[in-house]
Amino acid sequence: MKKNVLSIAMTIVFGALAVANNPVNDEKKEVKTEESTVAWKAYKVTGSHTGTVNLKSGALMFDNGQLSGGEFEVDMTSLVSTDLEGEYKGKLEGHLKSDDFFGVETFPTSSMVFKSVKSTGKNSYEVTGDLTVKGITKPVTFDVSVYGSKATATLKIDRAQYDVKYGSGSFFDDLGDKTIYDEFDLVVDLEF
Repeated sequence: MKKNVLSIAMTIVFGALAVANNPVNDEKKEVKTEESTVAWKAYKVTGSHTGTVNLKSGALMFDNGQLSGGEFEVDMTSLVSTDLEGEYKGKLEGHLKSDDFFGVETFPTSSMVFKSVKSTGKNSYEVTGDLTVKGITKPVTFDVSVYGSKATATLKIDRAQYDVKYGSGSFFDDLGDKTIYDEFDLVVDLEF
């Protein structure tokens, strides 16, 4: 009986040690949405506008300390302008949320799911992900840098691929100085 108890105890101890010495290969790190930012900059013939949109949720996946995946959901109803004030700020935000642009009443969220991640150097990765805006999913490739518990990415998005037509030279002729360029920039700073 003592031998059986001793055998069981040794099995538990050595089993626990074996588990403790094997590193966790796949690790999911939830993004701190309140501390993370998504900033946008859109361009038109006569200038540009800047703003932010909030992350609703997000996570990065790591395999042996290397970025291996990610998934994010953005709250499109939180879309705001940061370069205007007062009446003009309200008008721009209302217009961006309308069906002319992102139709946030019908499409309150957008999402990004990483499909492939390739290391390009120390702490640097090339990511291809599926971006869904207005219910339309298209692949987009961008660079991500990871340092400690922070990650940054800069993306160039072509709104025409997501049926955001207003003021686009891709859909309308003779817009002149009313043209709004199709590509806009996103700068994403994540804390996890």
